[in-house]
Amino acid sequence: SASRTGLTGFSVPPLVLGQGARRFHVAAALNAKAKVAMSRFEPNSSINYDKLRSNIDIVRKRLNRPLTLSEKIVYGHLDDPAGQEIVRGRTYLRLRPDRVAMQDATAQMAMLQFISSGLPKVAVPSTIHCDHLIEAQTGGAQDLQRAKEINQEVYNFLASAGAKYGVGFWKPGSGIIHQIILENYAYPGVMLIGTDSHTPNGGGLGCICIGVGGADAVDVMAGIPWELKCPNVIGVKLTGTLSGWTSPKDVILKVAGILTVKGGTGAIVEYHGPGVDSISCTGMATICNMGAEIGATTSVFPYNHRMRTYLEKTGREEIAAQANENQDLLVPDSGCHYDQIIEINLSELKPHINGPFTPDLAHPVSDIGSVAEKNGWPLDVKVGLIGSCTNSSYEDMGRAASLAKQALDKGLKCKAQFTVTPGSEQIRATIERDGYAKMLRDVGGVVLANACGPCIGQWDRRDVKKGEKNTIVTSFNRNFTARNDANPATHAFVTSPEIVTALAIAGTLKFNPETDFLTAPNGEKFKLLPPTGDELPARDFDPGQDTYQQPPADGSGLRVDVNPQSNRLQLLEPFDRWNGKDLEDLQVLIKVKGKCTTDHISAAGPWLKFRGHLDNISNNLLIGAVNTENDAVNKIRNYLTGEFGGVPDVARYYKKHNVSWVVVGDENYGEGSSREHAALEPRHLGGRAIIVKSFARIHETNLKKQGLLPLTFSNPADYDKICPDDKISIVGLKSFAPGKPLKAVIKHSDGSSETIELNHTFNETQSEWFQAGSALNRMKELQK
Repeated sequence: SASRTGLTGFSVPPLVLGQGARRFHVAAALNAKAKVAMSRFEPNSSINYDKLRSNIDIVRKRLNRPLTLSEKIVYGHLDDPAGQEIVRGRTYLRLRPDRVAMQDATAQMAMLQFISSGLPKVAVPSTIHCDHLIEAQTGGAQDLQRAKEINQEVYNFLASAGAKYGVGFWKPGSGIIHQIILENYAYPGVMLIGTDSHTPNGGGLGCICIGVGGADAVDVMAGIPWELKCPNVIGVKLTGTLSGWTSPKDVILKVAGILTVKGGTGAIVEYHGPGVDSISCTGMATICNMGAEIGATTSVFPYNHRMRTYLEKTGREEIAAQANENQDLLVPDSGCHYDQIIEINLSELKPHINGPFTPDLAHPVSDIGSVAEKNGWPLDVKVGLIGSCTNSSYEDMGRAASLAKQALDKGLKCKAQFTVTPGSEQIRATIERDGYAKMLRDVGGVVLANACGPCIGQWDRRDVKKGEKNTIVTSFNRNFTARNDANPATHAFVTSPEIVTALAIAGTLKFNPETDFLTAPNGEKFKLLPPTGDELPARDFDPGQDTYQQPPADGSGLRVDVNPQSNRLQLLEPFDRWNGKDLEDLQVLIKVKGKCTTDHISAAGPWLKFRGHLDNISNNLLIGAVNTENDAVNKIRNYLTGEFGGVPDVARYYKKHNVSWVVVGDENYGEGSSREHAALEPRHLGGRAIIVKSFARIHETNLKKQGLLPLTFSNPADYDKICPDDKISIVGLKSFAPGKPLKAVIKHSDGSSETIELNHTFNETQSEWFQAGSALNRMKELQK
């Protein structure tokens, strides 16, 4: 039927074994519990609380103080707990994460890098999740089938590479990576890294889950200790109880308003206090998920009965029992120290809606109508969108459906368009069985595929023209300019699924469901009652169709082919080594004005199809960044020709003529996604350094991994000294060392020059990446 996702029909292509014609096929006839067990416990996977306890005991004796929960889990995964220097906010920790997860858009480059490493098999349990390449157009089944046809080459590559190198493969239609992790792989105390910025979603199950670039994932898959700057810890103390229209989403919307998009940078946000127990496990995951929008390294909740119940409902009773026995490891010590504390009384917290254009512009829902009128934001809600990795749990869908039913009982349907994105095949199948999906369709909703869809710009939107000013409300996590629909005039607001549903029914931002009335077709005035919904299904989850491909025990005989003529995939060539000299006369490619996220640096949406082809995707380099010279996007001056052109075009011209270049940027440069393409592209097109006021954590690391120099102004006001037509020499590289600033000589077009100081955060290992040309180059050197 139209409500099904159409998973049948996707089959992993035969994988060539050696030179012969033998074929390998993965058995798929698994019952639900066997599927869960198989997907979770690979032969090299185990739950080892004894090791965690041993490491924590060593660190506790050394530090001689109470530990926060995040410290327990992070320090419990130290490669050398006895010798590691531990200073919050200063030292780099060498860690041993338990597993790796990759979504399909970033997995392409991660697996291409792993192939380049020459290693035969991953050293830790790893999985690939197909969720990013499915465009929302007409509905789940049709959109999924279309995606399989369009992306067959990429899916084949990921499936075959996974089989060869020991990586599990979740087929398209299985669901969003973070929901799959929560249902199958997350457990209290685990450390997981994922090639997506919203990997912290797993913190709702008491895990330390951190978003990284593909090169970091390669390190962990290669069995190399992974580096992380020792995080500060921000404590959020929750008191009171959630009730009425207030939801878990409102907690993080409120926190985002307090901390802003960069307030969590370099820190783990740790929730604690008596209010925690009033939040469901999946609600805690929602809060941790959107912690990415404040720049936090990750977020985490302490283990409690809500997590235990969720583990049991998802077939992991044994893990719940082990967690119960080790609960002292999974909660903060009494008297532990937080670097900053925020207190939120859940009983007083009101529903919030954040936006537009940034996820930290927080408003109570009761105020948004008047604020929108004052600012000239469109009041009519064109589309309401619920789901995404942030808010697609059974509880979320149930609470939204309870509002849909109230409207339907009064003869009302949504005034706005309304879309529903289930988080996983398990969620889709269960809400179909329990009638939620029907209620949401009946009120006017379209149930999309189990995928990211509009949240990441995979939306073939046709109801407004590009440039047409309009408002949408979503339960997503991110609302940067043009992110969802490629229309820079779309005003996107993020809020809870309940508020999205209510506003979609009312059709206007001026509707406050706590106080305002709706009008039924018969003229009756009525108020929506507060939403209700079960935390978990009473009849257990329906797993739906099996979508998991387990790698064979030995994939060494398999071959992964990449067609040299492909425009979707391209094997990587190593970047050039540093020549041992200072970087002289770097041309300023662009001086960026204001916010510059990874969406501005390497756009998603239609560009996702090139994520496995570095040269092709480099054609989107910085096309969304605003040029200070003319306040235009994708229009910069080529100082060799004097003509204006697109950013990637000018960069290619400079590269062709052996002119190295530098980008100059503002605050929190590279916030948003973990996509390492935003670092690979400037390196590929001849960039050598990025000089800004401050960086977002993941992007700064990604730049280092690719052999670029991410540098910050010692004096942020020096940003104003640089002109778009300047040349910059970075000097002092022969004595490049941790903690030692570099100098930049700015050469102006009038012949004058001035020298400024630039800071960096390189440690000794990272300096070796720069010298070798990239972290991957250095890895290969160490294998010789």
